[in-house]
Amino acid sequence: MPTLYHHWLSPAARFVRVLLAEKRVDFDLRLEREWERRPAFLALNPAGEVPVLVMDDGHAYSGTMAIAEYLEEVIPEPALLIGDADERYEIRRLAGWFHSKVGTEVTRHTVSEKLFKRFLGMGEPDSEAIRCASHNLKVHLKYITYLAERRHYLAGPQFTMADAAAASHISVIDYFGDIAWEQWPMVKEWYVRVKSRRSIRALLTDRITGLTPPKHYQELDF
Repeated sequence: MPTLYHHWLSPAARFVRVLLAEKRVDFDLRLEREWERRPAFLALNPAGEVPVLVMDDGHAYSGTMAIAEYLEEVIPEPALLIGDADERYEIRRLAGWFHSKVGTEVTRHTVSEKLFKRFLGMGEPDSEAIRCASHNLKVHLKYITYLAERRHYLAGPQFTMADAAAASHISVIDYFGDIAWEQWPMVKEWYVRVKSRRSIRALLTDRITGLTPPKHYQELDF
């Protein structure tokens, strides 16, 4: 059975978890505290970052989108990168936008300041970084609204890698209660839709000792 190295609120690891679940692959989850820089983990991925997927044959795969493309090749059904060249481009573009733009401008600040620093003794939270993440989040929610007004899912009529990437980041941000859902009805409508998928529901059972998500976090209709 494949093993996925992850940690609680890594959106990249959550993304790969969703892809594996969508493709109905049974896998073991192994918690990796990547900040500890374990030599055995560094041997799997010298970058020292999750996710790392170790397949049954012992081969280790790292790099979020590289893993996604690999899974699409070796487990083609159900497809999560679909359509013609332009449609597949749009899916890749949006997945990359979430992992790069949203990850850099929102999720990384949120997790670093509100989890690592506060609960793992890695220094005092930076209030300016938190304010910056809050401002950037609104910009990105406006863009998701734009997409959701025009498409059933973010890249088109079907659930794809783009939705998996978006939901992975949104689920992390929502764990901290940072989204005022009443202000973003179209984003909420899309999120309710993807939340109903088994692959996404599995993410919402994660809990961190001492850090409780808001009451609506796991509710499918909130």
